Amino acid sequence: MATLPRLHWSTLGTNSQGLEHRWSHVWDVSVDRGSAPALPPRDTDLWVVSVQGEWPPPELLRMMGEVGALPILLALEPEAAPLSPKVLAEWGTLGSVRWGLLGAEPPMPGLRPRSGVTTQLSAGQALQYGMVGVSLRMQEVLTRAKAAAAVRATVLLLGESGTGKEVVARAVHTMSPEKAEAFVPVHCGAIPENLIESELFGYTKGAFTDARKDTPGKFREAHGGTIFLDEVGTMPLSAQVRLLRVLQEKEVQPLGGGSPVKVDVRVIAATNQDLWKMVQEGKFREDLFYRLEVVPIQLPPLRERREEVPFLAQHFLTRKAREHGLYPKAIHPSVDALLMSLPWPGNVRQLENAIERAIILTATRPVLTREDFAFLMDRTTTDQLLPAPSPIPSNVVPLSTSQSELPSLAATMTELPPEGMDLNQVVSDLEKKLMLQSLAVTRGNKKRAAELLGLKRTTFLEKMKRLELEEDEAAGAEEG
Repeated sequence: MATLPRLHWSTLGTNSQGLEHRWSHVWDVSVDRGSAPALPPRDTDLWVVSVQGEWPPPELLRMMGEVGALPILLALEPEAAPLSPKVLAEWGTLGSVRWGLLGAEPPMPGLRPRSGVTTQLSAGQALQYGMVGVSLRMQEVLTRAKAAAAVRATVLLLGESGTGKEVVARAVHTMSPEKAEAFVPVHCGAIPENLIESELFGYTKGAFTDARKDTPGKFREAHGGTIFLDEVGTMPLSAQVRLLRVLQEKEVQPLGGGSPVKVDVRVIAATNQDLWKMVQEGKFREDLFYRLEVVPIQLPPLRERREEVPFLAQHFLTRKAREHGLYPKAIHPSVDALLMSLPWPGNVRQLENAIERAIILTATRPVLTREDFAFLMDRTTTDQLLPAPSPIPSNVVPLSTSQSELPSLAATMTELPPEGMDLNQVVSDLEKKLMLQSLAVTRGNKKRAAELLGLKRTTFLEKMKRLELEEDEAAGAEEG
């Protein structure tokens, strides 16, 4: 039976509402129910801390030196009031923290430490809807999405293919008061021109050769909820006329006659084309364009929000591992700079596919390295690469891509010098180097570091003590 990752929850005296039992299929959960936090067990993979008050307890701050790079999830009640930037910054002093809302859905395994300043709380809320809102551009998207969700106005999503327009459309629907009603996606570009009107607006029996019964159409299916019209720029002019009537009169006229049917539906349209240019070329109706562009939301391409690439990569890493029934993998720190330097012409969809490919092709190997993404470099010329956002930290040592490469490392050290050598010292040095590498990859998580080297955790700790690595590790953390 596979061992579940370990989660420790410090509730700081709040009621856990039995959530630890709902999370038990994903995590091995331990709960600290005291008003003062207790240090999590040494083999903990994720520390959840309930946020109470404007500042973290002093006891919590004192513990940070002992937990090192352990990922911390700061948890809020779903009904909690938004926190001010000052309060977010105070809690952010704990170090490698993320924000999340408590609920039946368990925290994601594989959460890893994050460098840099603490993101705004709205970014954590965005994750609940499948979005990452770290960059200023995506903060603007999220703000407009929230504003659109509060009303029934038509939304027009603009952006390149693969930027996540359907994800935003679903988020608008989920954040709206009508979230319990239907969300009906329609990919206009995938429907033949002679069928799109019948698909959208329905038809009566006998309207055409194969019309054997009355069919309501997508707009009536979405009554009370949301219809998402993707690739709306591909819609033929005849269908555009009917769509304009629906937006103006709030009613659908089925093909084949019959009385118009009133519909109450939110319309979200999306396109990767320049609709205004199409209007000028006579390919898209100007009056329909104005009807759709009530709340325009421009989604930036991935190359313009590179700071989100590591977050998206981790998100897809966890999700795809779960989909394929694999244990969550880790990403070597040196991979972040590579992924952030790529142009990503296919945007978020291309990144998702790249992560899925790397997960599958690395089989049981627990860490993804730069070599696992070499296929992306094969399609990218040097002049397409974006400037490196930041240098790779000097204390990060690349780990071999597979255990089969380790013999070559040993082979470089087996040449006996004329004066002889201290075999025990050579073996100790090699052992020490590999253990430090494993700790760098796992960001100080000794349990995962032991797994990388095929050791039991107790054996790994004994070797650390024997090789006097405790002080080296602490010094490295201070330098970092």
